[in-house]
Amino acid sequence: MAIKIDAATLDLREDVVFTKSVSKTVKGGRVRKFSALVVVGDGNGHVGYGLGKASERPEAVRKGVEDAKKNMIEVSLKGTTIPHEIIGEFGAGRVLLKPARKGTGIIAGGKVRSVLQLAGVTDIRAKCLGSNNPANVVKATFEGLRALRSAQQVAEMRGKTPEEILN
Repeated sequence: MAIKIDAATLDLREDVVFTKSVSKTVKGGRVRKFSALVVVGDGNGHVGYGLGKASERPEAVRKGVEDAKKNMIEVSLKGTTIPHEIIGEFGAGRVLLKPARKGTGIIAGGKVRSVLQLAGVTDIRAKCLGSNNPANVVKATFEGLRALRSAQQVAEMRGKTPEEILN
C-alpha cells in the first residue's frame, strides 16, 4: 500500500525542527558533533522527515533533508483538515490529531505544527500526550498522518461506495 513518492517532482520546503550538539570525550579531548531533525513538505499532502548527523551543523541539516526526501508520505486530506480523529504513537510519544472547522488554524505545539504546515493541513487541533521528545513527537505525528484514511479509501478497501460507508 505504501507508494514511493518521487521528491524530485515536488516543490519542497524544509523546516529544521530541532538541532542538538553532542560531544564525546576521547584521548585527545572532546569531539563535538551535531544532529538535526528536518521536515520537508510541499504543502499539498506530501511530507517527510529525516535525521542527519555530522561534525558541522549545516552538513547535518543537509543530510537530514536528504533523509527526509527518502521518507515521504502522502497524507489523506479532507479540504483543509484531516478526515477523522486519530492518535499517532511512536515510543513514549503520543499525538492526538483532531479535525477542525475551516478558519480554526493550526492549534498545535511547535514540533507538530511544522509537520502539519508542511503537509498542507491548515485547520486542525493537536495535543502531545506522553513524551515531548522532539524526535518521538515528530515520528508519532507521522504515524498518525500515515494511518489516516478518507471515506473513498475505506470504500475501495471494502468494495463499497463512499455513500454506503458514510451512512
